[in-house]
Amino acid sequence: MKTIFRYIIAFVLTSGILVLVLDKIVMPAYVSHYQGRYLPDVRGLPFEEAKYKLRLEGFEAMLGDVKYTSKFAPGTVIDQYPKAMRRVKPGRRIRLTLAEKEKMIPIPDVVGKSIRSARLEIEETGLQIDTVTSEFDAEVPKDVIRWQYPKPGDFLRRGSGIKLIISKGKPPDFYQVPQLFGLSLEKARKLLVEARLKVGKITYRQNEDLVPYTVLDQSVEAETILDHPIKVDLIVSILNLNNVFNKLTLPE
Repeated sequence: MKTIFRYIIAFVLTSGILVLVLDKIVMPAYVSHYQGRYLPDVRGLPFEEAKYKLRLEGFEAMLGDVKYTSKFAPGTVIDQYPKAMRRVKPGRRIRLTLAEKEKMIPIPDVVGKSIRSARLEIEETGLQIDTVTSEFDAEVPKDVIRWQYPKPGDFLRRGSGIKLIISKGKPPDFYQVPQLFGLSLEKARKLLVEARLKVGKITYRQNEDLVPYTVLDQSVEAETILDHPIKVDLIVSILNLNNVFNKLTLPE
């Protein structure tokens, strides 16, 4: 008898709990679910039109995020939350994401800056580095940017890339032609020796306005970078061309 009595009590308690769960949780959720309405898809519509369509269905539209893009006309709804075709309780606010015209970003000037600081500056503007190449440059220190494309002051869309060339510093074996114009022949010879180059053919030109033996021209442009030593021809001033024959016997 005691065992049967216990089973009866357990059954009654279990039934009571089940009834409470059905009454308080399951049935309200069930009823609430089928009281909701299907949420229409308003993507691709202008905001005001989407707002009107949602209001007709008993929902309230609210402006959510803004996404900068060129794929949609400005003010077009490109996303919604909750998603379309879900049952949603009437009166709920529907968050809409709108498209806006892409902002054009001015390109910063990073020439002469280190690659690290240039990367930070470029990324802070909303752009990015597309490619980085390295070249030897005797004038620009190593790891410093010597060239960029597009040029500073132009405009790019957010997320676009910039091409950079950074300096590898001086090449391991290079020869740079010095500026010789206006120097004395003796000074020009000295600078060429220091640059590990040689004096080539010397041509004399009569010129009464300059100090004799002043360099008037050179066969290789100043600052030219060479990968092997060469001879540099010079044109030198002289007062009297009759003295040329004497000067031609000078050791080069």
